Amino acid sequence: MTDHLVELDKHRGMAAQKATDLRRALADVENNVRQLREREADLENRLMTVPAASWSEAAVKARYLLNLYAASLPVEDTRHRALVSALFDDFARLSEES
Repeated sequence: MTDHLVELDKHRGMAAQKATDLRRALADVENNVRQLREREADLENRLMTVPAASWSEAAVKARYLLNLYAASLPVEDTRHRALVSALFDDFARLSEES
């Protein structure tokens, strides 16, 4: 047995190295998506179980729900997108007034 290390990546082709890099990147993305889904589920559970203590807290819940709704709208549904946008403007204006 020798004491020198062999760097295996030097002995692999460029295509194999790129494939390994892609697999690692994909694994990182999948892990991040899993963590994001867990955090999203935790947030939604808290939004459902903790009652709002003020109108501004209720607006935060409504804003979250409206963002989910808006994300599901088809691009061509400009009418509902504009309605959601107008409601967000109302939330911002009313929160400044209070």
